[in-house]
Amino acid sequence: MPPVAAALVFVAGLIDIVSAVTPGWRSRLDLIRQILPGSVSRQAAAFTVVVGLLLLLLARGLRRRKRRAWHGVVALLTASVVLHVVKGLDYEEAAASAVLVAGLLLARGEFQAKGDPTTRWRALWVGTALAAASVMIGMLLLQVGGGRLLGAHPLSAQFAHVVDGLVGIHGPLRFSSERVSDLVTRTLLTMGLLTISAVVYLVLRPPRPRPKLSEDDITGMRALLACHGDADSLGYFALRADKTVVWSATRKACVPYRVVSGVMLASGDPLGDNEAWPGAIREFLRIAAEHAWIPAVIGCSETGGKAWERAGLSVLEFGDEAVIDVAAFTLEGRDMRNVRQAVGRVERAGYTCQALRMRDLPAEERARLRAQAAAWRGTETERGFSMALGRIGAPADDDCVVLMAFDRGGDGPAGGEPRLRALLHFVPWGRRGLSLDLMVRDRTADNGLNDFLIVSAVRAAAGLGVERLSLNFAFFRAALERGQRLGAGPVTRCFRNLLVFLSRWFQIDSLYRFNAKFRPAWSPRYVCFPASRNLPRIALAMLEAEAFLRWPRMGVRPAAYRLRRPARPAGVCPRR
Repeated sequence: MPPVAAALVFVAGLIDIVSAVTPGWRSRLDLIRQILPGSVSRQAAAFTVVVGLLLLLLARGLRRRKRRAWHGVVALLTASVVLHVVKGLDYEEAAASAVLVAGLLLARGEFQAKGDPTTRWRALWVGTALAAASVMIGMLLLQVGGGRLLGAHPLSAQFAHVVDGLVGIHGPLRFSSERVSDLVTRTLLTMGLLTISAVVYLVLRPPRPRPKLSEDDITGMRALLACHGDADSLGYFALRADKTVVWSATRKACVPYRVVSGVMLASGDPLGDNEAWPGAIREFLRIAAEHAWIPAVIGCSETGGKAWERAGLSVLEFGDEAVIDVAAFTLEGRDMRNVRQAVGRVERAGYTCQALRMRDLPAEERARLRAQAAAWRGTETERGFSMALGRIGAPADDDCVVLMAFDRGGDGPAGGEPRLRALLHFVPWGRRGLSLDLMVRDRTADNGLNDFLIVSAVRAAAGLGVERLSLNFAFFRAALERGQRLGAGPVTRCFRNLLVFLSRWFQIDSLYRFNAKFRPAWSPRYVCFPASRNLPRIALAMLEAEAFLRWPRMGVRPAAYRLRRPARPAGVCPRR
């Protein structure tokens, strides 16, 4: 029902605009003018244009089952019935609006979703959209009455007339028809007042910022990680500053999430006791239904996937996590030849590595690490949501581990002051594991430095009390592997070729090959979703959350995304 109703409301809005800007039946106009002054019908036509525009804007909210949108649409359609009659006895349009109002009243139970959290940036977006729509409709009105314009009317003069009309000034154009002149003047002034009123209201109302983690949430989540952190390598990433959390009734489990473009996006497994997961999951799904958000989960384990499947979501494997068993890792053998040679080359060049817990670094050294990481990143976007922490060296992250690679310094045989050339940042994975968060390096440093750092992390693991390391995530790893096997079918090969092509932007094949060099164990990860039709929207939300798709920096949403090329593994590589 909501998509159908939204489509009908959108069509009704278009009908209102077209009906208002086109000439009415002369016989009907003569009849209505016997009852009402001509200025009233002309003003009603101007109001009809504004009502049609508002119906177009509210159709999207109606499709998402928003209660406020339903209230607004019912009120506007009711006004539209009256306006169609007053402006020219347009019974057909008035009847269509009345039928639509009756249908919406009968289906009112379908539209119960709450509004989304908003900020004052909405004022800039709404003002820009309304101003652009006003100019477009004004130009359309001039084109409809173009045959009744007197004198020269170049496009620049038409544009100036529209802009002046929005602020109540009669522009440079003159009309031979009083009806067209009044319609243009009244419509532009009404739309200008509407735009100003909407912006002022949104600016002056109390802001409702996006939800963030509270101190109580962080304290509770850290307590759950202390007890159950070994279960999921992505658990610590729930502490990102741009996430919020929903708790079970017992507060023994929670689901971290973020709302992105109408998708309630969770990452990893729920935190806490497995037996308490269903309570947190039910609350998560309840909130999603209450706001008409699409519930989705990215990067959950097989255990988490089963829990979400029992709650009614579909589950799809979409990649694998590379996990190194420290005790079993070795550089020996033909399979490790490339890694062994890269590490040896870096060691012969004089590089050394230092592995420390963050608690062992002074505050000023942490600040230098943050500054250096930012300098190496340069203008590259910091990416990550499900598998990146988004910060380094915070006081609360004392259990994190940093590996720093230094060169010998200087150009002579004696060298000089060692310089920091690369670093890895790991977050805790329970008591006996580490999960890769960030990999940054100086692009002028020797090749193989990332390989050297990962091998150094394995070597330093015993001293840190670590038994396993979680590396980067490889999207569709199984498909890439099967597609290059002997005897792979045409569909499998085509899918692999598509993934290789997409790797130009999304590092799919390159990260798989980088991980595979270390002969890790592969742990499958899953995406959970309500229905297959939601997958395209969920995919866009995932790309936006991971910062592959970005809005322009003016802070409002445009009509299209901008695709940014991700950082390469040789430079900045947040965990994937």
